[in-house]
Amino acid sequence: MKQIKPVNYNIHIEPNLENFKFSGNVDILINALEPVGSVSLNILDLAVGNCKVQIDSGFVDCSFSVNLVKEEIKISLPGEITGRFTLRIDYVGEINDRMAGFYRSRYISGGKEKFIAVTQFEESDARRAFPCFDHPVKKATFDLEMVIDKGLTAISNCPVKKEQRIDNGKKIVKFLQTPRMSTYLFFFCVGEFNFLDDAGEVLVRAATLPGMLKYAGFGLEFGRKSLEFCEEYYGIKYPLPKLDLISIPDFAFGAMENWGAITFRENLLLHYPGITSKAGEERICEVIAHEIVHQWFGNLVTPSDWKYLWLNESFATYFGFGIVDKYYPEWDIWEQFLYTQTGAALNRDALHETIPIEIPGGEHVVINSSTAPIIYNKGGSILRQVKAYIGDENFKQGLKNYLQKHEYDCASSRHLWESFEEVSKKSVTGMMKSWIEQKGFPLVDVNREGDRLILSQKRFTYLPNESNQEWLVPVTIRLFLNDGRTESVSTLMEGKYASVDIGNDALAYKVNDGQTGFYRVSYKECKDLQKLGELVSDKRLSPVDRWGLQDDLYALVKKGAASIDNYLDFISFYKTEDAFLSLISIADNLWHAYLVMDGATREKAALTGKLLFENVLSHIGCVPDPNEKHTISILRDHIILSAVEFGSEDVRDFALDKFESMMHGKTVHQDIMKSVMQVGALNGDRTVFDWFENRLDLSESEHERINILAALGHFKDMELIEKSQQYVLEKVPDRNKFVPIVSMSANPYAFPTLWDWYKSQVNELEQFHPLHYERVIGAVIPVCGLGKEDEVRDFFQDYMGRKEIAKDVIKLSLEKMEINSRMRKAGRIT
Repeated sequence: MKQIKPVNYNIHIEPNLENFKFSGNVDILINALEPVGSVSLNILDLAVGNCKVQIDSGFVDCSFSVNLVKEEIKISLPGEITGRFTLRIDYVGEINDRMAGFYRSRYISGGKEKFIAVTQFEESDARRAFPCFDHPVKKATFDLEMVIDKGLTAISNCPVKKEQRIDNGKKIVKFLQTPRMSTYLFFFCVGEFNFLDDAGEVLVRAATLPGMLKYAGFGLEFGRKSLEFCEEYYGIKYPLPKLDLISIPDFAFGAMENWGAITFRENLLLHYPGITSKAGEERICEVIAHEIVHQWFGNLVTPSDWKYLWLNESFATYFGFGIVDKYYPEWDIWEQFLYTQTGAALNRDALHETIPIEIPGGEHVVINSSTAPIIYNKGGSILRQVKAYIGDENFKQGLKNYLQKHEYDCASSRHLWESFEEVSKKSVTGMMKSWIEQKGFPLVDVNREGDRLILSQKRFTYLPNESNQEWLVPVTIRLFLNDGRTESVSTLMEGKYASVDIGNDALAYKVNDGQTGFYRVSYKECKDLQKLGELVSDKRLSPVDRWGLQDDLYALVKKGAASIDNYLDFISFYKTEDAFLSLISIADNLWHAYLVMDGATREKAALTGKLLFENVLSHIGCVPDPNEKHTISILRDHIILSAVEFGSEDVRDFALDKFESMMHGKTVHQDIMKSVMQVGALNGDRTVFDWFENRLDLSESEHERINILAALGHFKDMELIEKSQQYVLEKVPDRNKFVPIVSMSANPYAFPTLWDWYKSQVNELEQFHPLHYERVIGAVIPVCGLGKEDEVRDFFQDYMGRKEIAKDVIKLSLEKMEINSRMRKAGRIT
């Protein structure tokens, strides 16, 4: 209904935290640009009592009908109306337990079970709390009034305007009006909240449940820093008078960018001294920065349609890392961006079952484990690519112009390209359309012919494809000259082929210098790869390029264009490697090979990993050093587990000694706690399981609880594996049920049982939050289905014929299973 625009919502909500019901009414001020005889609003799980429309000075009853399939209520007006008018709707609803809409979150305080009520509206769950135009383009202002128990606190987007005590131990809390914004950003909650303030021009507060405020200082301080960065970089002041950072016990996502009231999982806001690891600190900072960036990208300037959601999430992903780099440059955060974001996106986008960053046709976008790696990770990586193409200052000024031109309004991709072209004087639209509107990415094949490099591109997928797609590919090449110098040359591939003059003095060359381009590289001549391997050994390639070289090669193994023996032999060039990025990537690749392969190939992968990681640990030590690099602290926790899983007895004995100390009440350094717990489980008995269970009951740290739940997936003993599976369904809170299951899928002792367990428990697993159920499917199918491929395919063919649940994740997971199956067959030694 383009002729109708909401102007203001005036909402009254009265929640009951004893019976988990709420009553509400909403006055919606509407502007009809042409005569209308009815209004359709979104609604879900609400029972409407009556609807009225204001005519002249009074309200008149309206008839209405609800379409459950479309999630709409159609209100018939008494006649056609033009201009501004107000609809009034009374309704009741449930404070549900599904972590969506207006829901309840459980916690224990003073030994008693208590609840808070909180909203989570993205992408389209505001309709569960009040009838509305639930689409991002339908911006309006919001006035909120809540009736709550006098001992509780209410929080919303804007500060409290007025509190007034009334009868029956209640109070009315009225909030200041919000700016114009989309329904998915509107927020309210009620509970026993405590606050830690950081007063300034904008009041920044951390809000926690009782007893947790002491853990909020670290996140609050970084929230203030992130706000200051954004105001300076974007050239626009934060427009609201306050910003709350709110920890929520039961939360489906990592965080949510509600304007002025950001919500977080507890472990992504709260810092627990002696428990939160360096990796945990970094993750807290990155998530806080990500959500504060959204206050500009998404809240101030909103996508004009869900197809442009990437304008929110890609920028928040990119700057989430950029802000951390600003304040902690010693953390080498951009190397970790390549590992956690670009690497993950390349792996996801190499499937046939993929999507473009910008969804065509105005389709509704659901953020899940299928779409997030593209919209978040690939999008952020493409922004890194375009920044390298137009330059840092042009990138910064282009973003300022884009935000200032469209503040409090909606925008599309075209508006961003125009801003970049205006300042850079470069053609950006054509190049970016090829990356944003097309799915997939290219493989750049490289062949040397005398003093020239011949480049060709084709779409990279793990399984064969017949695609004729082409991209405008910015290629930068690092030349290593005979006299020891290096030079850089660049070109823009505008078709299938390109030729680059490199002269006669180039001893070797590395394509995709600095890994700024979102593509894979294949060197036609083995001698060219051999020369690059020698440069790896001599550390003449940067850490970033050493990572890219081996990761591209492993991708070619998964594609079937290189053998696993090629990769394992090439890793010998990394035997003295000391950089985080290559080592953590090699650990992941070797573990994938170990899980997927069998026989002698599997044993060769294990031996390669064992020798490499024992050597690394002999240099960095198994015990954290307070003066070591941040990334070494993160790496150690990862490769202690890898070394043990690959068969290192010395590292196993070290970890078990630490775990035994932990079980007897001694502290273990937080930067090895996760791996120590997992090794403890791997070698543990019933006593260890009981210790984990008791620790879960006693811990007040969500960070520690996550570590323990991940460890529950690492038991070797079959009886304990089955006990862990039972424990997941019976005792683990809904928000974390997926954690041990995902962990089991990477445990070679557990995953052979996981497929049959999944089938037997599928009805129970379907009750998980949709995002978490998709995580389970994505973990179980690709590896646990090996050896049972026909059975798994038949099961899900029938399943998808009967149900609409997680279809896109099922399809991509079946494709991953096929890739792994082919890789296993190709890697067998006969």
